[in-house]
Amino acid sequence: MAYETIRYETRGDVALLTLDRPERLNAWTPQMASEQADAIGRANRDDSVGAIVMTGAGRGFCAGADMEQTFQTRLDGRDPGADTAGGSGGMPHDVDWVGMLRESKPLIAAVNGAAVGIGMTMILSCDMIVASERARFGMLFIKVGLVPELASTQLLVQRVGLGRASEMCLTGRLYDAAEASAMGLVDRLATPGDLLDTALTLAGEIAANPAPQLRMIKRLLTENGCEVDLAAVQERESELIRECWRSPEHRQAVAAFLQRRE
Repeated sequence: MAYETIRYETRGDVALLTLDRPERLNAWTPQMASEQADAIGRANRDDSVGAIVMTGAGRGFCAGADMEQTFQTRLDGRDPGADTAGGSGGMPHDVDWVGMLRESKPLIAAVNGAAVGIGMTMILSCDMIVASERARFGMLFIKVGLVPELASTQLLVQRVGLGRASEMCLTGRLYDAAEASAMGLVDRLATPGDLLDTALTLAGEIAANPAPQLRMIKRLLTENGCEVDLAAVQERESELIRECWRSPEHRQAVAAFLQRRE
């Protein structure tokens, strides 16, 4: 697929995906979602890639959905593209955004500016959120007569708690990076000049670990994060531990430890 709204490159063993509509503060469109999905799939198929970083070009990360190309198009009686009416949360019908990110190689959002509306909900499924001190966050759906999407009414509560999530969704106000960090929405803060290096370094640290086990851990965190049955939690863990015992990665790591080498 040729990309028109994003850029894709690799930095060592990390894939870098950049939203690339800077003149529109990287406002989201269904085409962008399809290109993001293609790029994430491309990174997942590349054995030389161990982790993915997603950021935005210019001053913004993603200023929500492109009002003209999405909402106004739909109000005019036309689908914005790729059967979003039949998709999940306004995504093209063939893009399961939440499922894709949770099954993907580790993915870090490097939020360089405004991340509002779908610009915020798209990153809640990421494994970590690193933000510039200039970043801004907002669940602005109530301001345009909508409700949040992409499982954000659960994922946001997991990150910041019910009270804060309620405040964010019901007021529709904007939060600066310091507030977002204090409430647990952001995992790491960085200066604007250090943001990308911080995210790429963290991604590289993750990418150095065994790829199959990284995906297993993501699966456990996804399935067990809201599980109330501790027996079920332990059974899932035990099933994957037994699989790890048989893996070459585990065998090599034990041998290296016993031989005092990396």
